[in-house]
Amino acid sequence: MSFLKKLFGGGAAAQEPAAPTQEHKGFTITATPASEGGQWRVCGLITKTVDGAAREHVFNRADRSAAKDEAVEMTFRKARQIIDEQGDRLFG
Repeated sequence: MSFLKKLFGGGAAAQEPAAPTQEHKGFTITATPASEGGQWRVCGLITKTVDGAAREHVFNRADRSAAKDEAVEMTFRKARQIIDEQGDRLFG
């Protein structure tokens, strides 16, 4: 029976869409807003390959939005600000 669910799109076979990403000055920003109490918290991941190694910086802000799309845009805006201010020092 589980085979039929997967075949016809039911059960665990359904996947969430990929998190939106954006490039900025050689960094990749991934927006990962978190649902909290009916609102969306601004959260994201900044990644970059430095000297052949993937480096990551996770950030969670107190900023919230009622709309997920707005939280995604706020995440990109905050991540660009972090990159502009800290650059590669972000991983130091």
